[in-house]
Amino acid sequence: MFKKILIANRGEIAVRILRACREMGIASVAVYSDVDRTSLHVRHADEAYPIGAATASESYLNIGKMLDVARRSRAEAIHPGYGFLSENPQFAQACADAGVKFIGPTAAAMEMMGSKTRARQAMQAAGVPLVPGSARGLELGEMARLAGEVGYPVMLKAAAGGGGKGMRLVRSAGELESAFQAARSEAERAFGDGEVYLEKFIENPRHIEMQVLADEHGQTVYLGERECSIQRRHQKVLEESPSPIVGPEMRRQMGEVAVRVAQAAGYTNAGTVEFLVDQQKNFYFLEMNTRLQVEHPVTELITGLDLVHLQVRIAAGERLPFAQNDVLIRGHAMECRIYAEDPDNNFFPSPGRITLLLTPAGPGIRRDSGMYEGWTVPLDYDPLLAKLIAYGTDRQQTIMRLRRALHEYFVGGIKTNIPLFRRILRDPEFAAGKIDTGFLERLLARPEADPVRKDHGPVAAVAAGIFALLDSSTGGSPVSPARNGASAGATQGATWKQVARQEARR
Repeated sequence: MFKKILIANRGEIAVRILRACREMGIASVAVYSDVDRTSLHVRHADEAYPIGAATASESYLNIGKMLDVARRSRAEAIHPGYGFLSENPQFAQACADAGVKFIGPTAAAMEMMGSKTRARQAMQAAGVPLVPGSARGLELGEMARLAGEVGYPVMLKAAAGGGGKGMRLVRSAGELESAFQAARSEAERAFGDGEVYLEKFIENPRHIEMQVLADEHGQTVYLGERECSIQRRHQKVLEESPSPIVGPEMRRQMGEVAVRVAQAAGYTNAGTVEFLVDQQKNFYFLEMNTRLQVEHPVTELITGLDLVHLQVRIAAGERLPFAQNDVLIRGHAMECRIYAEDPDNNFFPSPGRITLLLTPAGPGIRRDSGMYEGWTVPLDYDPLLAKLIAYGTDRQQTIMRLRRALHEYFVGGIKTNIPLFRRILRDPEFAAGKIDTGFLERLLARPEADPVRKDHGPVAAVAAGIFALLDSSTGGSPVSPARNGASAGATQGATWKQVARQEARR
């Protein structure tokens, strides 16, 4: 087993991995950019090293600096987390060349699955069900012919894509040329690769993924599915496991296909095979994420397994300590991604200092977080602050526990998307499991049932400040409306205070 691991990441995932290292008796090494000097992962680590400016290319994406820290700290392995260098085959190969174990798949497996077109070609040869479309990037003329064959609408996708970049929905032939140019241009800017391919667009699909684990001795298992259909602009927002529509037989079929995908790629360590599922419950291979997923905690809760522990053990050469028949799914889990962004202002990022933090707890609640009261959220990186996860015996109990926890959660000083999750969890269609990848767009297009609620935040902030000032000026004793010149009587003041206290509890 390794004695020391470097975590090539930041934020909540770095804290998550550091905790696993401590549980396993492994020393941890953190890295940080200039703006992350006071971040939580730096405080938790056994050692911490600066790696440069806030710009990711000068710090968290700099392979040379990461390997230099590994050498200076004498770390034997590097865990990349997710994002940044986690799916970079050059980094995986550079680690191997430097004699440092990369906790993830090989560079060759990452290369194969990192390109959507190469992955489609390999999966087609392996007999994996695919969405009709092209197995390689196409020029405009070829794309127009294929689109006519498979029928509109179609989806254009960047071969090297991810996170919704380089994707365009085309509903008619007249839209194809402009969408093609836009997708190729965006893909080139985002990934340095303008290759674009085509897939038939599946109307109102569900996005369901399967967690797989593979050791370095030839054993591969699947750990159940995750429902990831609650998305905004192709970015996951809320995930749950198991899926409301997947039964034991469908789970077995999807799991066996996912194992076949991993084995065809020569894959080792933790990975996720993603599927689109149509309204008839037919499923199609979409892509494979060659890393630990943001939503891995929901799988941990329903299986009782620690995926980070298993990642480390696999990388250290150990065999999986269980077989497929040993994997049991119990209960239901659901995760909310808490972002520093303002849902009422087109989800605009909301960096700044966290002035007050009230965190949820109680039965069935887990919180993976990278923030603390007094910390300043930087503008330079993805705005993910924390993940709030609930576990229950069934989906209904999980939803109610998560609703309760969200009402206990309060982050002062910045905007977050916590109110959005309260709205999602109150929605009758969500409660009934009637969701697809267009659910959130439809929800946001509808007016809220209680529009006054969304205005409570600013009112509460002003009210809380006023009452804090009044309380301090009177030694904490009650202040009558008359003493403060309030001609409207006590009712209005009481309402303000009630709203302020209500929001503070949240």
